[in-house]
Amino acid sequence: MPIDWKAYDPSPFYDELIEARGRPRAAARRITDYLSSLDDAEIQARKLAAEHAIVEMGISFTVYAEGENIDRAWPFDIIPRVIARREWARIEAGLVQRMTALNCFIDDVYNAQRIFADGVVPEYVIAESKNFRKQCLGASPPHRVWAHVCGSDLVRDRDGTVYVLEDNLRVPSGVSYMLENRQVTKRVFPELFESTSILPVDEYTSQLFDMLAAISPRPQDYPSVAVLTPGIYNSAYFEHAFLAQRMGAHLVEGADLCVGDDDCVYMRTISGLERVDVIYRRIDDDFLDPEAFRSDSLLGVPGLMRAWRRGKVGLANAPGAGVADDKVIYTYVPAMIEYYLDQDSIIPNVPTFRCVDAKERAHVLERLEELVVKPANESGGYGMLVGPQSTKKQRAEFAQLIEKDPRNYIAQPTLGLSVAPTLCDEGLEPRHLDLRPFILQGVRTDVTAGGLTRVAMRKGSLVVNSSQGGGSKDTWIVDEED
Repeated sequence: MPIDWKAYDPSPFYDELIEARGRPRAAARRITDYLSSLDDAEIQARKLAAEHAIVEMGISFTVYAEGENIDRAWPFDIIPRVIARREWARIEAGLVQRMTALNCFIDDVYNAQRIFADGVVPEYVIAESKNFRKQCLGASPPHRVWAHVCGSDLVRDRDGTVYVLEDNLRVPSGVSYMLENRQVTKRVFPELFESTSILPVDEYTSQLFDMLAAISPRPQDYPSVAVLTPGIYNSAYFEHAFLAQRMGAHLVEGADLCVGDDDCVYMRTISGLERVDVIYRRIDDDFLDPEAFRSDSLLGVPGLMRAWRRGKVGLANAPGAGVADDKVIYTYVPAMIEYYLDQDSIIPNVPTFRCVDAKERAHVLERLEELVVKPANESGGYGMLVGPQSTKKQRAEFAQLIEKDPRNYIAQPTLGLSVAPTLCDEGLEPRHLDLRPFILQGVRTDVTAGGLTRVAMRKGSLVVNSSQGGGSKDTWIVDEED
C-alpha cells in the first residue's frame, strides 16, 4: 500500500515536507509524489538497501558506554529533508555574516580588545571562559581568521522561524556523515537525482583543501597537509580518516609529528622527516601541545604552538578559537554583528537567559520546568536539562548547579522543533530534527548546500545527537520552480 499523505499528521509542529495534511510544500512535491508511487514492499526494500550500503561503506560512529568504545552503524532515514533554494539563500547569507563577526571577535579578544573597552561584551565573560587561551594573546593568524571551520546548529520553531541554536568552533564534526548521507541517498533514489535539481555537496572536501592551502606558510599549489587525530578510539575517527583520504592529506597522530630546531613541523616517515605546512587538527586545545597547555598530554606535539606563532605552520582551527564556542558568548553574537559589521542579524538567536545575571537567574529558577538549561561548554547533548521532560529531583539538582556556578549556565525556552516524515517501526511518523551546515572561512567563505540533518529517532524526543540515540537524513536544497 503506497504512502497516504492525507493520513500523515505533523500537527502541531512545522513540517519540513508537508504544509498541511495531504498537501506537500512546493519544494518537496517531487519526493512526496515519488514516495506515493511506491508500495510498502518497495519502500522497505529501499530502506534495507540503505542499511546494506551503510555497512558496506563502513559508515560508523563510536559510542562510549560502560567504559567501552562501541562502533555502531550510522543511523539513517531514507526520506530526505527538503529546503527551498530561495529560503536557503537567506540562511546562507546569515551564516556567512555570523562567521565573519565571530572571527572578528576572536581576533579582537586576543589583540586590541575593543569590544570590551566599548562595553559591548563584559570582560569578565572572557576572564572566566574555559576556552580563553592566554597563550594566544598577540597572535595574528593568516587573513585574521581563527575559526576556519564552523558547524552552526539551526532549528526551526512552530511558526517556521529559523534560529541559530549554537555555534561549534573548536573541532566541529559531522560533515563526513553529510557527504555519506548523499551517497547513500543516491543509491536508494537514483531516479530522483536524474529528474530533480538538487544542489550538490560533493565539493566540500576540495573547498576544505583549498582553504587549508590558503593558510600554508609556503606558497605552493599543493602544500603538505595533515589531519591530526587523537586516534582510532575517538568517536569521530571515521570522519578524520574520511576527510584525509578525500583530500589526499596525511592522517597523523601526535607521535607522528615533531618540531625541529627551525620551528618547522615535520612528519616522521620511513624515508626520514618531511615538512608539514598545514595541520587540520581534530584535537582540543588542552591536548595540542604539552609545552603550552596540558603537560601530561600524549596526543599533541611538543612545540606546536611555538611553530604556529612564528608562522611556520598553519593550524585550523587556530588555537584559542574555542573562546567563541561558549553558550554565554553565543548570546552576544547579534551585538557582535552590529558592532563589527554594522548590520542586523539575518538569522536570529534563540531567546536566551544568562544565569550569571541575577534577575535572569531568578527567572530561570522559577521556571525550570518550562526551560532547556545548558552548560556553557558541553556538547553532544550532555549535561543539559530539558525542563518539560525532567523530574522534580533533576530540577532541584540543576537549581543547585546554577546557584553554585551561574556563569556556566544559560537557559532557553523549549522550542517546538520542526519535524519531518521519518520511517519508524510504527510506520511513517513525524520526528523532530535540526540542521548543522558547515562554513569554511579563509580567503573566501563557503557554506555547504544544506548540511547534516540530525533526527531525534525516539518519539517525542528533542535530543538529536547520535550519542543520545539520534539519526540523520540527507538534506536537499531544491528550486521550487524546478
